[in-house]
Amino acid sequence: MESIFHEKQPSGNMDDSGFFSIQVISNALKVWGLELILFNSPEYQRLGIDPINERSFICNYKEHWFTVRKLGKQWFNLNSLLTGPELISDTYLALFLAQLQQEGYSIFVVKGDLPDCEADQLLQMIRVQQMQRPKLIGEELAQLKEQRVQKTDLERVSEANDGSAILDEDEEDLQRALALSRQQIDMEDEEADLRRAIQLSMQGGSRNISQDTPQTSSTHLTSEELRKRREAYFEKQQQQQQQQQEDPPGQLSHPCETPTTSSGAVGSDLGDAMSEEDMLQAAVTMSLETVKNNFKTEGKK
Repeated sequence: MESIFHEKQPSGNMDDSGFFSIQVISNALKVWGLELILFNSPEYQRLGIDPINERSFICNYKEHWFTVRKLGKQWFNLNSLLTGPELISDTYLALFLAQLQQEGYSIFVVKGDLPDCEADQLLQMIRVQQMQRPKLIGEELAQLKEQRVQKTDLERVSEANDGSAILDEDEEDLQRALALSRQQIDMEDEEADLRRAIQLSMQGGSRNISQDTPQTSSTHLTSEELRKRREAYFEKQQQQQQQQQEDPPGQLSHPCETPTTSSGAVGSDLGDAMSEEDMLQAAVTMSLETVKNNFKTEGKK
């Protein structure tokens, strides 16, 4: 029963998370002929060894372990909490170890010949340059989360800008449509005004013509006089023919007077008729010119 009880007791050298005590790690390194010495112990400090002349350090804080190792001719921080190995210069190594001690880390120097590894062989031939320091994994995740948030915000802003741009385009299209509509309405109004002006002009011309016609007839009365004179002329002609039929053939007293009188009367009547026809033609011409002038006057208005 005591053996079972002792087996169930938790060990101080390891736990379920994979943590090992310094005793376990020290015993494991002895298999490879390596030894651990506390870096800040009086025994090691009395040796006065420059840290850059060592080969490796093991650092522990609470339940976290990591290694600072020399590969080739350069030092690297192999902390698993970083996104990758961190290059440490020779001048910065002592300051880096002192900073770890201030943070509460326990530092152990690995003494002995380390086993060969491919990275050490490769870096013996070349030196590396690190352009950007690796970040903590949690820090990188936080930055990635922040970048996602910023990206989301930028996308929202860009979507809002796109929406406003679409609204601006729609507003511009609406303004153009309204401007075209106003222009069309103005053109229709102008056409309607032009039609009304033409209609009023035509109505005014017709009124002017109707007003001018009585004035022309009242002013130029020669046509009526000409008609009356023509009737008088034809009546005279009929009377002369009747007289010639009533008079006997042999009794023609004053043979020269009648022809003279009749010819003179005919000549004067014809002359009056011709002059009256000329006057009628002149009256018609003047009437037409009056109508044309009225149209020209309305057109200038």
